[in-house]
Amino acid sequence: MNPRALCKLASRLMRHPAAPYHEHAVSAEVQNICRENGLSCRQDPFGNLLVGAPVSERAKTSPSRPLILAAHMDHPAFEVLPSDSKGHLRVRFNGGVADHFFRSGLALRLMPSGERAKLGPRAGKDRTFTLHRKKPAKSNASFAVWDLEDFAVRQGRIHGRACDDLVGVASALAAIIELKKGRARVNVIAAISRAEEIGFHGALALSRSGWLPKNSLVISLETSRELPGVKMGKGVILRVGDRTSVFDSEAMRFLAEVASGLKTKRRGFQFQRALMSGGTCEATAYQEYGFQTGAVCVALGNYHNCAERNRIAAEYVNISDACSMVDLLVEAARNAPRFKQIVLKLPQRLEKMRKQAITKLKATRNSMAISYL
Repeated sequence: MNPRALCKLASRLMRHPAAPYHEHAVSAEVQNICRENGLSCRQDPFGNLLVGAPVSERAKTSPSRPLILAAHMDHPAFEVLPSDSKGHLRVRFNGGVADHFFRSGLALRLMPSGERAKLGPRAGKDRTFTLHRKKPAKSNASFAVWDLEDFAVRQGRIHGRACDDLVGVASALAAIIELKKGRARVNVIAAISRAEEIGFHGALALSRSGWLPKNSLVISLETSRELPGVKMGKGVILRVGDRTSVFDSEAMRFLAEVASGLKTKRRGFQFQRALMSGGTCEATAYQEYGFQTGAVCVALGNYHNCAERNRIAAEYVNISDACSMVDLLVEAARNAPRFKQIVLKLPQRLEKMRKQAITKLKATRNSMAISYL
């Protein structure tokens, strides 16, 4: 994957602040990208987006099993509530951030206007706060985000308020664009969901809607908190599970075989394999509703904007890691029609080893005889 092309997509998406149930600007940008690149883009009844390349004539006559690339548009942020009895604007935080990160005086941006404000004292037990504003006039704000840089590239990394999961969305789009340019005969759909950060609301609705064929192979794409066992800069991570679930063995074996083959033929491609237990991802939701599911991710710094010394700071990912994720997705899509053949490689190897073992074990059995004195 060309790093500049991926960064361009990520930049376009990350410059639009979003929050659970307030993903409209990101959704509009995804649709613009689809129009520019000749991709189909449908919106389901819940506002999730389904993106794909036009199906080739051969694919129409010999349809392959759909490969679903699942990513989400939202990021932990504040919803704006009605003013209190004194006219103070209030906000409630939605998403996974520990209480000790919320300190009075932290800078916020009210959206959609971009007006600056500061976090005030707590106004309730459910992480509700008042706001300090320079303009106390009535506001039309619907949500608020941390006042952090939208997007920047420094020292081989993407920095921004919401790498999670807009880098995943950018990777899914990049993979489909590359497959279309290469005229690949594939059946791939990016399922770009809403309101993931408050319990996979978009993915849960989509999983039971009938909009995704039940025989789909779902691959969840994420940026995930860097944990011991994986290292930023060492490539895409085959995520065998999250804090809640272990994902489908055959799906992960398929990705591992594809990744191993890609490493053999492409210099510089790297991948890792780990249980990323820092959080629960959409793969758990899709798997629980009957989809064969696997997951990939890249290591994320400052997960959910939580930095050292209880600071709120921009997230960051390694660009080469994100590019390796796109490369793996493209290769997985090309190999998806051979899914059964690929996952059977392991049992075939084991059966060959078993037969060799039986011959050797029988031949050496007599030497294991025990003599009793």
